[in-house]
Amino acid sequence: MRKIFMVGASAAASVLLMTGCNKQVIDLTYEYSQAQIKMPDGTVIEGKVDSWNDYEGDQLQVKINGTTYLAHSSNVVLWH
Repeated sequence: MRKIFMVGASAAASVLLMTGCNKQVIDLTYEYSQAQIKMPDGTVIEGKVDSWNDYEGDQLQVKINGTTYLAHSSNVVLWH
């Protein structure tokens, strides 16, 4: 019984400690309707988001009007 309690307490403490960080504990799905992507030549692509994917890093794959773009997250703005 004590072992089960200790495992539960450790898990709860880990979750509470991780919430103070800038880290997602649970991966949630977000829905965005519009996007702006800054291209390397300076042009800006804007349009309705068909789909998007986050690769758990700095890259985002965004599909706008049937065209798929792979860009650094600092060059992409997504909104509702």
